[in-house]
Amino acid sequence: MSAFENKKIIIIGDRDGVPGPAIEECIKTVPGTEVVFSATECFV
Repeated sequence: MSAFENKKIIIIGDRDGVPGPAIEECIKTVPGTEVVFSATECFV
């Protein structure tokens, strides 16, 4: 059982780190999760 199972997820990725869509693809493998927001931001 995962800590993310059956949860709604908000993802904020980093342009120079791990982008949001990459995290989203990993989260999609957890059953019952729903990504409600995913973005990649530039933090300077």
